[in-house]
Amino acid sequence: MRSILAVDDSASMRKMVSFTLTGAGYHVVEAVDGQDAWDKAQKHSIDLVLTDQNMPNLDGLGLTRKLREHPKFKTVPILILTTESSDQMKQLGRAAGATGWMVKPFDPTRLLEVIQKVIR
Repeated sequence: MRSILAVDDSASMRKMVSFTLTGAGYHVVEAVDGQDAWDKAQKHSIDLVLTDQNMPNLDGLGLTRKLREHPKFKTVPILILTTESSDQMKQLGRAAGATGWMVKPFDPTRLLEVIQKVIR
């Protein structure tokens, strides 16, 4: 079973994402912010990271950069799921090493399609 690290400071958003992913057969590890995600990524085998951008402690771009610096996460797909939709933010995401960028609110079917395209 593939494992997805779902990172969002909003409990309701984590629950919606988790419900969508577990319903599609994925194992979900939830994290409340980038720092919590970093800690959990060290302890679990992760096949994909799905992270919010705007969070306390460590935001999505900071988490992406930190993960990309670690050999274990060089090729793990990282999707940023956020309310941020500007081209500038998307470019910053790409520069940080994000695999893709999706804007909230998310369409569950579309989210699963994107995950299936990028997960290894």
